[in-house]
Amino acid sequence: MNEKNRFKTLSISLISFWLIVFVLVPVLMVFTVSLLTCEVPGEIKQPFTLNNYKEMFDPVFLKVIFDSFKMAFETTLICLIAGFPFAYNLARYKGRFKSLLLMLIIIPFWTSSLIRTYAIIVIIKTNGLLNMVLMSLGLIDEPLKLMYTPLAVMIGMVYSLLPFMILPLYAVLEKLDYKYIEAAKDLGAGRTQTFLHVILPLSMPGIIAGSMLVFLPTLCLFYISDVLGGAKTLLIGNFIRNQFLLVRNWPLGAAASMVLMGLMFIIIYVYYKSSKKAGREAI
Repeated sequence: MNEKNRFKTLSISLISFWLIVFVLVPVLMVFTVSLLTCEVPGEIKQPFTLNNYKEMFDPVFLKVIFDSFKMAFETTLICLIAGFPFAYNLARYKGRFKSLLLMLIIIPFWTSSLIRTYAIIVIIKTNGLLNMVLMSLGLIDEPLKLMYTPLAVMIGMVYSLLPFMILPLYAVLEKLDYKYIEAAKDLGAGRTQTFLHVILPLSMPGIIAGSMLVFLPTLCLFYISDVLGGAKTLLIGNFIRNQFLLVRNWPLGAAASMVLMGLMFIIIYVYYKSSKKAGREAI
């Protein structure tokens, strides 16, 4: 066996070991716990049962699922609407400040998202910066009550996840052959037609990737809902956290985790099929 094959075997073995120990084994443990019984908070015992999964069909949990997907969809849509023009103009920008603009997108990753979430409070609280500016301009007569509302949670989600939408879009749009746009203009296509029939289809891989990177984390970022929503907006991430840490019903929390994992697997599978189709169409 030559050195190249030994390195390949070692790399694959290490990655396989890591995935088995830190991914497969924990998932199997969570799945096993989800089949157990919890009669006393914090106490797990047999017999094995499917009752924890049956509770997932409770109207309360179904509402949590619906609210979580609604929040994730709205967050993804807002990030796409806000991020696409920025990524498109940044990709076409040829000035000397392009590297600086890219750096400004990456800088938030250097700071804890929890700290950045707390920083939003300074802006949107009753006597915060936003209300001070709006009242000084005479646009409102009294402070807006944004804190501890679903809107505050939405603002926090968009603020935290917008870079995850911009970067994949930028990576695709930067490689876009703008000769197609010029050809569309030469053929008499307007801006709307050029965007819908040329730019949008060619940028679809970036849209799909960015949407995935925003949609999936939105389902799990429970701390944003806690900090900005005051625990009034219950998402599936908050539900799972509450079952493990507050209610101490680990089997129910594990069952909810497995349901969330299954939903994510379906979404990722749809993303995989969509990205392959978008790639073929782009070619």
